[in-house]
Amino acid sequence: MGTVNRREWLTRTGAVMGAAVATTGAEARGEGDLRGETMQGQEPAPKPDASLKLVDYQPKSMLHVPVTVVEKAAFPVIDMHTHLTVRNAQANARQSRRAMPPEDLLKVMDARNIRTMVNLTGGQGERLAGNIAGLDRAHPGRFLTFTEPTWTEAQRPDYAKWQADQFAAAKTAGAMGVKVLKTLGLFLRDKDAAGKDGALVKVDDPRFDPMWEQAGALGFPVAIHVGDPEAFFLPTDRYNERYEELANHPDWSFHGKDFPAFKAVLEARDRVFKRHPKTTFVALHVGHWAENLPAVGEMLDTYKNVHIEIGARIGELGRQPRQSRKFFDKYQDRIMFGTDAVPNGTETPQQIFGLDLYQIYYRFLQTEDEYFDYAPAPVPPQGRWQIYGIGLPEPILKKVYLDNALRALPRHTAP
Repeated sequence: MGTVNRREWLTRTGAVMGAAVATTGAEARGEGDLRGETMQGQEPAPKPDASLKLVDYQPKSMLHVPVTVVEKAAFPVIDMHTHLTVRNAQANARQSRRAMPPEDLLKVMDARNIRTMVNLTGGQGERLAGNIAGLDRAHPGRFLTFTEPTWTEAQRPDYAKWQADQFAAAKTAGAMGVKVLKTLGLFLRDKDAAGKDGALVKVDDPRFDPMWEQAGALGFPVAIHVGDPEAFFLPTDRYNERYEELANHPDWSFHGKDFPAFKAVLEARDRVFKRHPKTTFVALHVGHWAENLPAVGEMLDTYKNVHIEIGARIGELGRQPRQSRKFFDKYQDRIMFGTDAVPNGTETPQQIFGLDLYQIYYRFLQTEDEYFDYAPAPVPPQGRWQIYGIGLPEPILKKVYLDNALRALPRHTAP
């Protein structure tokens, strides 16, 4: 017996049922075999275009579910994770250029009830001073700027003391904290006598202990990001749920070569947390492991000097809404609002600063809407899934939007 596809089977079934209910005199009237006529008149179903590329596939959901538009946050917001200035290559890294004029930033901030944006990548020295002058001092209370370690000097014999002194100078200049990029652990390498790259420098390298201690002594919170999504440390193959993202950004992969394992990076980071209990750390991107909230909760339980923020991770939190809601309930005093916002650009729509971005974050936090986009993009940029709102109550919202950040920034008073 030949293979029958679903459409043919349904057609045959319908024809048989039609014959069963027809009058027994049908054939006597010469009307012929109803089933045979149906099959003969059936046009073959057109086959879909199997050549459609995945990159061009943009399905529209057929779900009819409520859509809540949240224009403003329920409380004033401190966005703890933004990148408002970029290095100016023409100025030999001593200056920055602002990715968007402050006046344009403020229009969006006022429209979405954002009181303060924290510019994490403020740089060092002249570059830092210029950023503070152009943002923090030009618009008091609306912008805060963090400094960064100068990794290019890490080979200096006196680096520990030198960097500690740089942090002190940054505080005098007006910096409000320290940002540590994943340069540490995934890019920074020791050099041999000839200046050639050697092994990757580990996150818990003891030469940096005075740096962490100085940050704590100065009252600087350390916003740290040393690990990317777990999938970035796995092969970019058909089993990787972030295949499209890694295919679009192959340099984001940390699989193979001499890169450390994902868990090894986090274990080294945790040893830093343990050795410096008097320093406040903000583990960005939901502690670098939004895919594993039980593990993040264990980290928070173990290290009381650590907080987290949610920048660029509502795509992970929103696809596990029940677990996320319980997590926010339990750790409501340790979670800060952040977006990882970058003005302009198109490559990372989950981070592009603008009205739409904040509206999605507020919808996730404040409503129980179902199955909506986590980024303003025709194709979900981190993975092909949708998210669900967790509908936080107002007391928790106020902590996440404002209060928790104020505790980590004791020198700041939101206007």
